[in-house]
Amino acid sequence: MAEETGSALTFHPMDQFIVSPLFGDGAVHWYTITNVTLWLALVVLAVGALLVLGTSKRATIPTRTQSIGEILYGFTHKMVEDVAGKDAVKYFPYIMTLFIFILFANFLGLLPMSFATTAQIANTAVLALLVFVSVTVLGFVKHGTKFLALFWVSSAPMAIRPVLAVIEVISYFVRPVSHSIRLAGNVMAGHAVIKVFAAFAAIGAVAPVSIIAITAMYGLEVLVAGIQAYVFTILTCVYLKDALHPAH
Repeated sequence: MAEETGSALTFHPMDQFIVSPLFGDGAVHWYTITNVTLWLALVVLAVGALLVLGTSKRATIPTRTQSIGEILYGFTHKMVEDVAGKDAVKYFPYIMTLFIFILFANFLGLLPMSFATTAQIANTAVLALLVFVSVTVLGFVKHGTKFLALFWVSSAPMAIRPVLAVIEVISYFVRPVSHSIRLAGNVMAGHAVIKVFAAFAAIGAVAPVSIIAITAMYGLEVLVAGIQAYVFTILTCVYLKDALHPAH
């Protein structure tokens, strides 16, 4: 909210990311139903409406919802096959779930008075850790100790292989951090900038410029919503490829 005090304009663009109880006031515990809980539930319902209800009456001439569902399905399937290989297609349902969930969460977060769930590092960190643990376990299950070949750059000169191995190990364990922060940071930054521009819309002299800036930024955020879901998913495919084919 923006407040004009004398000649100073005070606003709090980060207030929109505060997690608060949905019913009543008080502290937020792990079992508290919050605004995050509500919007995560709405994301699940929206995904279900598109992929379950929208495709329940499959027809040769598809409806709009069926067409959208089929496009998303085909797009994700091709991504998995192209990036991780044909042997990764068996893991397509998990990757499709990630992609469609993040995509819907990003777009629903752009609605007026909504809550951007993917701007919460707690949410994106869980998604990133699930990917990290899953591909790591998969790598050891399929290859045993040979999975460690991922960290040994056999194509490099022997003298620098130990140094590269240390770098590879560090970069591997940093994956969930960068994976989660990239998504949350981009979503949070865009929403905060829109809120800053919106605060200046109350000032008559700069209101037209502020409205134009909000419109442009909102259009950019629509692109970011799709791109960040794609980036998170394609990185998941890359990590899956490493688990299936660990040798350099």
